[in-house]
Amino acid sequence: MNRTGIAAALDDLLLNRDITVAEAADRHFTPEYRQRTDGEWADRAEFIDHISHLRTVVADGRVVVHEELSDGDKYADRHTVDIVKTDGSSVSMEVYVFADLASDGRFSRIEETTLMLQGSDADRDLGSAR
Repeated sequence: MNRTGIAAALDDLLLNRDITVAEAADRHFTPEYRQRTDGEWADRAEFIDHISHLRTVVADGRVVVHEELSDGDKYADRHTVDIVKTDGSSVSMEVYVFADLASDGRFSRIEETTLMLQGSDADRDLGSAR
């Protein structure tokens, strides 16, 4: 099983313009994928819609994984995401992730909590999956 990780998934979703959002989602997330971010659930279609929107406002960025653990089909990490938006402003978030991995190594469920480190209240939607 080739396991995905959050850094590879976010790099492909947000920063890799050589592939589409759909291709990135297929690479890292199962068809039945669900995500809860700060208490709000999104299904795979809502998640892909949100990422497609983010690609229009994200100019550059980086993901730094500080801790990452996996045990069988369970995955957890703490990472920061630093984004430069197309308007030149910056956003930085710390994210805590607990996830399930499918037998093929892709994410089937993620539950995450985000902490805004830098940015405005309007930037909070960068962390939301909806």
